[in-house]
Amino acid sequence: MGLKIVLPMTILLLLSTSGCSYLFYPHAKDFTEKAKGATGVETLINLTNMAEATAKTAKGGKGVDQPFDDLHNQFHAIDNSICCVEKSVREQPAYALAVTHNKELGTIFKRLWKFKDNQPQRDQHLDLFASELQEMRQTLQTLR
Repeated sequence: MGLKIVLPMTILLLLSTSGCSYLFYPHAKDFTEKAKGATGVETLINLTNMAEATAKTAKGGKGVDQPFDDLHNQFHAIDNSICCVEKSVREQPAYALAVTHNKELGTIFKRLWKFKDNQPQRDQHLDLFASELQEMRQTLQTLR
């Protein structure tokens, strides 16, 4: 096989495996293990609790300090774990809402990353991120 075929296939493989894996954010796995619950939903609830506490700790900081880095990895742990819940849970209508909350977290985090060095935007986006985590947790609790 030529390089023209192998390179695109390799890139496609790497991009397609990023959903339920820790290939790009290996520290996210550590947070998932710390938050491990009896079910996938319990793990997600524990992760949202952990991330909300970290978001509060990250307020007032600047750049990629330790709380911000932890929040970044916790966000990826949530993102990776959302697709790994039990099939019976994924079939419930509330799961679709949890996925929507997860996508909203992604959008907020992208903006948070942009403003990580700028106050008060960083703290405003941390508050918004924490609020979205609360909404996601409420949705997840209906899936128990």
